[in-house]
Amino acid sequence: MQELQQQVQGEWSAGIQRAGGTGRIAQGIEGSGAAGILTARWSAGWGANKIFSSLTNQIPSIHLSCEDYGLVHRLASNDQSPVLRLDAEAEFMGEVPVFNVVGEIRGTELPDEYVLLNAHFDSWDGASGATDNGTGTIMMMEAMRILKEVLPQPQRTILVAHWGGEEQGTNGSLAFGEDHPEVIDGLQAGFNQDNGTWRVQFFKMQDFPGAAENFNRWIAELPRDLTGHMETDLEVVPESGSSDEASFICRDAPGFRLLSHYPDYRQYTWHTDLDTYDKIVFDDLRNNATIVAMLAYMASEDPIRVSNVRRAPPAGRQWRPCGTSQRSSGN
Repeated sequence: MQELQQQVQGEWSAGIQRAGGTGRIAQGIEGSGAAGILTARWSAGWGANKIFSSLTNQIPSIHLSCEDYGLVHRLASNDQSPVLRLDAEAEFMGEVPVFNVVGEIRGTELPDEYVLLNAHFDSWDGASGATDNGTGTIMMMEAMRILKEVLPQPQRTILVAHWGGEEQGTNGSLAFGEDHPEVIDGLQAGFNQDNGTWRVQFFKMQDFPGAAENFNRWIAELPRDLTGHMETDLEVVPESGSSDEASFICRDAPGFRLLSHYPDYRQYTWHTDLDTYDKIVFDDLRNNATIVAMLAYMASEDPIRVSNVRRAPPAGRQWRPCGTSQRSSGN
């Protein structure tokens, strides 16, 4: 059965590619005079459906659940002429300002060197964006509250940044890097969280192998009841560009991402219609906020700067260049 499933999926994907991809198909359907397009993208979890951007320009693209889509498909296949009626209202409000929100605890001895806690504040609109990325914002706010209480006079300046426009291509963090070269030049370490509600389990040194020396010392100081579930193998891997740490790494500034294996994040809440408040595990958030506050404390007080020397790219390749922030929608 599994082999047959893979065969059917392969044939379907090959047909889509021969037709020029889903975007070209949608444009062709729209150009043929269709009133709308029905879409469904199962997320490999019960009742979970991925929701992404529309592929049409003027006509609506309507997302149906896997169950409803299957019903409509069967009715159509049986020549029962199903009719769908849509009642939807939308109004284009024009361009509105969006912002990053940045807080600061000013450093006392090294105020021009920075520790950056960050997460993106904008959410995906398939649901309420609870784990992508409300949990990241909650975690960083709580870590900053802890630091304000226990470390009101850090050696280095500690920033917390809640980015706008991450879902539009890390737009907010790119703009921040363009506008604040002093933070790029003075960055001791940036800690980004964009991995749902699960506990932090490991770190990757991205492109900075020398950073492992600092991280090993910091992690060794964390209480075992916080690190017992963590992997301390600090693997050096290239940045994929999928979240806001990439906006700093591309400028040779040591940005890192707090990672989890999140066994069901991709299936159930990442860009789905199930990413709602009830999925948040607050015990995990308390654990993560405590870890981040401790790491920020040690990064601030560490007499040794974190290395910003990137490893050489593999033969025949180049590191991903920085993008340019989009300051206007053009509308």
